[in-house]
Parts: sequence; structure tokens; C-alpha cells
Amino acid sequence: MKWSVYILECKDGSLYTGVATDVQRRFIEHRDGRGARYTRSHEPKKIVYQEIRSTRSVAQKREAQIKRMTRTEKLILIKGK
Repeated sequence: MKWSVYILECKDGSLYTGVATDVQRRFIEHRDGRGARYTRSHEPKKIVYQEIRSTRSVAQKREAQIKRMTRTEKLILIKGK
């Protein structure tokens, strides 16, 4: 099973980073209020970044790296995709 690290852009302009096996399905869960607590109060607008990793562990480590980035660094990452 492949795991993806993804970044969502929320309607307020904020960015949310997560991990899932099916990013489209997870986006719908976030949008419908069944995702993370953060996306319940910051409605997601679209998926702006995604990268595939081989295992959940590797994906979660990458997620942690991205979450430590500044907003500017995340925007550079998104732009460079």
C-alpha cells in the first residue's frame, strides 16, 4: 500500500498537512467535517501538494518535516511540484 503526504489549502488561506492512502477520499472527509479538528474550523478548498511514500512510517516522518517548515517554505515546496 502506498501512502501520500498532502497539503490542503483552506478557504482562509491557511495550509493543512496530512497523510493518507487515498488523498481524494481524505479530502472529502475533511470537507465534510469528518477529517482533522483543524479542517473542521478551516474549511479545505483544494489539494495543492501531494507526494507518495512507500510506507506509513516514512510518510509520517515526511509529514512531520513539512509541518516544521515555515509557511514560505511550504509555498516554495508547493510551487516546485
